[in-house]
Amino acid sequence: MSLINDYRATEEAIKELQARLKSMSQDDKLQKELEFEGKLRTLMGEYQKSLRDIIAMLDPDAKASKAPRAAKTTGTKRARKVKQYKNPHNGEVIETKGGNHKTLKEWKAKWGSDVVESWVTLLD
Repeated sequence: MSLINDYRATEEAIKELQARLKSMSQDDKLQKELEFEGKLRTLMGEYQKSLRDIIAMLDPDAKASKAPRAAKTTGTKRARKVKQYKNPHNGEVIETKGGNHKTLKEWKAKWGSDVVESWVTLLD
């Protein structure tokens, strides 16, 4: 899109948003909510209370219902399974838990990853 087209599209979007904002500002429900919010914030300031304090007063069980965040513990990763690759061309066998094996990489480079993965057997 050219720069001028982008400019015109942005200009049009701004006009649409301004029209939407104008219609929303004339809505009675919005006016009542804004009035309520203003009065509530004034009252909170008058009594030096925060939103957390208000929530604690209105719903004392709110804190208890939220599960505390569990600290990350090490060793919770699922252990990798041992894979055994048997090369049908020379009968060589490799056992590995990951794909970072030197000979396995050589096989994949020579015969392709899909072919080598077809030689795998999962061990427990």
